[in-house]
Amino acid sequence: MTLTLERDAEAALVEVKGLRHVYGKGGGAGLLVLEDVNLTLNPGEIVGLLGRSGSGKSTLLRSIAGLITPTGGSIAISEASRQGAARGVSMVFQSFALFPWLTVLKNVELGLEAQGVPADIRRKRTLAAIDLIGLDGFENAYPKELSGGMRQRVGLARALVVQPSILLMDEPFSALDVLTAETLRTDLLDLWSEGQMPIRSILLVTHNIEEAVLMCDRILIFSSNPGKVTGEIKVDLPRPRHRLHPAFRALVDDIYARMTARPAGPPTPGMAAPGAGLGDALTHISTNTLSGMIEALAASPNNGVADLATLGRELQMEADELLPIAETLQLLRFAEVAGRTIRLTPPARRYDAADVDGRKQLFAQHLLAYVPLAAHIRRVLDDRASHQAPATRFRDELEDFMSEDYAQETLDAVVSWGRYAEIFAYDEDDDRFSLDDPT
Repeated sequence: MTLTLERDAEAALVEVKGLRHVYGKGGGAGLLVLEDVNLTLNPGEIVGLLGRSGSGKSTLLRSIAGLITPTGGSIAISEASRQGAARGVSMVFQSFALFPWLTVLKNVELGLEAQGVPADIRRKRTLAAIDLIGLDGFENAYPKELSGGMRQRVGLARALVVQPSILLMDEPFSALDVLTAETLRTDLLDLWSEGQMPIRSILLVTHNIEEAVLMCDRILIFSSNPGKVTGEIKVDLPRPRHRLHPAFRALVDDIYARMTARPAGPPTPGMAAPGAGLGDALTHISTNTLSGMIEALAASPNNGVADLATLGRELQMEADELLPIAETLQLLRFAEVAGRTIRLTPPARRYDAADVDGRKQLFAQHLLAYVPLAAHIRRVLDDRASHQAPATRFRDELEDFMSEDYAQETLDAVVSWGRYAEIFAYDEDDDRFSLDDPT
């Protein structure tokens, strides 16, 4: 990976070309997280990176910040952006990342102290940053005395005090309650629109579609496994933007459709598409959640079919929560997802009408038919005289295709679904499968 500095003051602040990153995996094959990622960040714009959790968005952000050295590709940062902050870049994290033993004042001025800024100048700039983000009067408070929103404001002040040109934000509002997050978004947009911050551009990672449309001038849609940019949307809506405006809603619906569209070609790990293979990663969605979604779709006013964006609003679920559920139902052939529409299949309607035992039997049939790992585990247990097998055997097989974390979540998903369907038993203490309670 190469890093260069552009000398033209009018050039893009950041230009990422062909970025690729592989995480090592204990002597085995590495996990490809980013592949051929291209991105340009221009002065005067807020750009959003929108995608599922685990799609590599944060890895890209940390690469630009210099916290990670990618495996390949290049990142060019305009020399004109290099001011007080290292590389002209500051970052606000999802977690507040404050030192609990330091006051607000000390937490904010930490970056300036690391740069060797004289104490009198350091204090003046720190107080100005604290005042700017609305925490004047809390200089001597400790993080434990602050609400979540106030702690995130401290994180923002700490990023701004070094006077960067580029502000990187990694899901900065996701750990906050709905009202606090909305207030902080509004305040940040006001500061941006009024030109009160030193930054020239913002790069925002989010999995919240409405947040992206509300804040950004451009939205880059990220796919998963590996992460890559699959689409770019320009947001031409005037500010302030209103969530109920027809143009706002239409754009949100369009993004839902883009994020649920399956790429051409064979399915990739993590995509719950027809034809899933033994090495495909699965998302651990509880059977209660799957049953609840079937019931919600079957009930009035949906009557078996719903628009995903509308369904998300009704259920107060973000795309990052809703789409994996929809895709898992599709994998099990209990639903069909086309564009932004989800439709229950006839088996799902039978599942909704069945009693507990009937639901279990139907789920077991679909699990064995459409989830190869579940069928593989059951075959191994049937073939062995002891009807037992260590879970490590299947975990090791999965790790030939994916990282340890994905392998564990995939196995957790199948354990949960298999127990519900009663196609096998699993002893957590022994980490072993058996047919102690076969169907």
